[in-house]
Amino acid sequence: MKKHIKYYNHLKSIIEILPDKPGVYQFIDEKDHIIYIGKAKNLKKRVSSYFNKISFENRKLYVLVKKTVDIKFILVDTEPDALLLENNLIKKYQPRYNILLKDDKTYPWICIKKEPFPRIFPTRKIINDHSSYFGPYTSVKNMNTVLNLIKQIYPVRTCNYNLNEKNIKNKKFKLCLDYHIGNCKGPCQALQTEKNYNKNIQEIKQILKGNTNAVYKQLNALMNKYADKYEFEKAQDIKEKILILKKYQTKSIVVNPKINNTDVYSIISDDDYAYVNFLKIINGAIIQSHTVEIKKKLDESIQELLEIAIMNFRQKYTDNTKEIIIPFPIDTDFLDKNISLTIPEKGDKKKLVNLSEKNAKYFKLKKQRQRELVDPQRHTKRILNKMKIDLRLKELPVYIECFDNSNIQGQYPVSAMVVFKNAKPYKKGYRHYNIKTVKGPNDFASMEEVIYRRYKRLLDEKKSLPQLIVVDGGKGQISAAVKSLEKLNIRGKITVIGIAKKLEEIYYPNDSIPLYLDKKSETLKVIQNIRDNAHHFGITHHRKKRSKQTIKTELTGIKGIGDKISQTLLKKFKSVKNIKSANLYELQKTIGKAKGEIVFKYFNPN
Repeated sequence: MKKHIKYYNHLKSIIEILPDKPGVYQFIDEKDHIIYIGKAKNLKKRVSSYFNKISFENRKLYVLVKKTVDIKFILVDTEPDALLLENNLIKKYQPRYNILLKDDKTYPWICIKKEPFPRIFPTRKIINDHSSYFGPYTSVKNMNTVLNLIKQIYPVRTCNYNLNEKNIKNKKFKLCLDYHIGNCKGPCQALQTEKNYNKNIQEIKQILKGNTNAVYKQLNALMNKYADKYEFEKAQDIKEKILILKKYQTKSIVVNPKINNTDVYSIISDDDYAYVNFLKIINGAIIQSHTVEIKKKLDESIQELLEIAIMNFRQKYTDNTKEIIIPFPIDTDFLDKNISLTIPEKGDKKKLVNLSEKNAKYFKLKKQRQRELVDPQRHTKRILNKMKIDLRLKELPVYIECFDNSNIQGQYPVSAMVVFKNAKPYKKGYRHYNIKTVKGPNDFASMEEVIYRRYKRLLDEKKSLPQLIVVDGGKGQISAAVKSLEKLNIRGKITVIGIAKKLEEIYYPNDSIPLYLDKKSETLKVIQNIRDNAHHFGITHHRKKRSKQTIKTELTGIKGIGDKISQTLLKKFKSVKNIKSANLYELQKTIGKAKGEIVFKYFNPN
């Protein structure tokens, strides 16, 4: 039973961090064998569906779920990519609970033949003849849509003629039907130059790669040209081509026939661990993905950690790799001299590095969730320790209090204090303050008053002080806060910082140079969060006070009507607007005959 609960909690933690993105998932049994591989358009939704079932349609599915003790997954960009990757992995691992795919199953490609006036046609065989191949396409319908689109936009030949210079010069071939119906410009009779033809081929390659901006511009210009000439039928035809082009997606990051026998590595790290992902590319397809976690022991650089990981991977997966793709330079002394090292900046290889990095990030998230199951406070401790280091604090900032002032040109001044406990809002500790001693718009004096009142009360009641005070503002607000702490003889016992809105920089007392934290750092996010909470909490209170004061002033401005009568009227009628529209009888019934008549006559002088 304990064993079952352990695995259940482990699987639950993995499912929680699964992304709502396409990918391939693998179910692992106790012996670390892959027992099932599946694809999903939405990984989280698909995988969770297995474990949310109350009953199962068949025994096989029940046994599969029962035997699963771990889940691994690989992210891809599109659903067709997931189908291709699933196909490759099932062929490689042949999981027990998968229907095995036939080894001769192949997907179609679009070939641009390496020849004079290249032909464009579909094929299921890739020949090493320096031709260009695009795909594979998991849907023949999609592939034919692309071919039809190209045929509509560009007149390219479909004949098998050998259009070399000699044959064209000798007029060996006659014009065919395609020329007469406008599907070909007749290169066989030298009616189209090879330069012009190849220009179209380059644009077609851009479409097949997914780079359609230039084509869009060309089609839009042509459509506008037809529209200006009132040739609306032709303009509509071009518009339909543009719509087809927009729906078209052909670029597959999972499969690229030009990338072969290649290993892709990426690495991400935090304070304690590094995570390295490995992708294996064979014959243009990802056939393997694996991520490892490295526990940092010394002050190793990220380059050193990646080198260690690559050495371990290469010992484990011995192969004839010709190329290694990595995100940044490393020491290559440990690699064979015949292996090339690539650090891509753009293109297909850069996208593969990004995909590898994406898988490493989700593996990191998975591991963090697993550690939090063992120690629920681990996440909180890590953030507090990070804040202590980043903000140069003497102790962990378990309790943080933040102050923010609100007023309109000095009217209705209020202040708000919010409390964060263990880096999370502690709403029981939130407080509102009405400013009592300050007249006019003076944020510094308001801050001085509220800080004094707050910590004098804590001292009088002998309660614990926070480890950190955050004020919304810069040097002036910090100076005001420190002034009050000095009056109470507790300066130095609490760290005070200010966060300025413009650049989100952190200010310290008596230090003119601010601290700039990384915009993505957890420390800055916690400080921003508490500041935003204080601002929202203060604004809400300020609006209520302003609204209440405005209503109260309007009613108490009536001669003979005081606060008590005003409150009775508001309690009954809910708003001044309802009081204005009430009749004499209703008012007199609520506050008496004489008072009711005074209010009625005030709002109804005629």
